[in-house]
Amino acid sequence: MVKQVSAATFEADVLKNAKPVLVDFYADWCGPCKMTAPVLDKLSEAQDAVEIVKINVDENPEIAQAYQVMSIPNLVVFKGGQPAARAIGAQNLAGLKALIEKVM
Repeated sequence: MVKQVSAATFEADVLKNAKPVLVDFYADWCGPCKMTAPVLDKLSEAQDAVEIVKINVDENPEIAQAYQVMSIPNLVVFKGGQPAARAIGAQNLAGLKALIEKVM
């Protein structure tokens, strides 16, 4: 299951996580974000090498701004507390796997 994070938990859940973390920057009103959500759920069930979380940019604008998220969905893989790979726009399962493989 994909975990919801906020500005209050971002540091612990993402930046200080021992595993790489795929962060889905999204908004509830975003159509492509809604299309990506079930793909992220499927990916999270199929593997455990990467933690998958999502953060609502409308509720956490300071985090979105800090990582220069200007379009959503914006998927960023963090490794060692730093952004290591990014994809913008709706992604299919193969695209998400390829994104993760860039940092493994």
